[in-house]
Amino acid sequence: MHTVSITFRFADGQPEQTHLAAEGESVLDVALDHGIELQHNCGGVCGCSTCHVYVLGGGDSLPEISDKEEDFIDRAINPRINSRLGCQCVVGADTEDLLIEVPPQDFLGH
Repeated sequence: MHTVSITFRFADGQPEQTHLAAEGESVLDVALDHGIELQHNCGGVCGCSTCHVYVLGGGDSLPEISDKEEDFIDRAINPRINSRLGCQCVVGADTEDLLIEVPPQDFLGH
C-alpha cells in the first residue's frame, strides 16, 4: 500500500510535525489521528469550510478540486490559490509527500 509523509506547518508557530499517511486517508484523518487541532464541523464530508488548509507542497498530486469543495473554500477565512479542504485531500496511489500549513484554529468557520 502506498504511503506518503505529510508535514504539518502551523501558522501559530507550533513546531512542525510529520506523519505517515496511507492510501485512502485524508489530511484531516491524519491530523486528527495525531492530535493536531483541525476544525471539522461537518465531520469531514465536504459540508463546510472549517478544515481549510494551505497545500504548500505536493498539491499537484492530490485529487482535483471539485466544484463543491471550491464553493466551500470561497467561504473560508483568507482563502488562497493553494487552499484545500483537509477532508478532500485524500492520499492516492500517485500522491507525493505533502507540506500542509494549518491556519489559526481560533475561529468558528462556516
